[in-house]
Amino acid sequence: MNNTITIARKSPFTGNISKMTIPLSEKEFNRCAAAWQNGTLIQDAFPTLNADEREFIKTGITPEEWDKMFGED
Repeated sequence: MNNTITIARKSPFTGNISKMTIPLSEKEFNRCAAAWQNGTLIQDAFPTLNADEREFIKTGITPEEWDKMFGED
């Protein structure tokens, strides 16, 4: 059983399709995504993911694009 899933999202900044490997099985990802789509806050629906991973799922923005657009913390 694979405990990671690779997802692809389109960046609203560049229009590029990027991929990120998320440390969840496909079944776990689908369960979390369903909770999020049903109104659970993304940080509660995906509690084991970090902010960069959740941002990518939500918007398609990679950490590198975020830093380029808004600067690093």
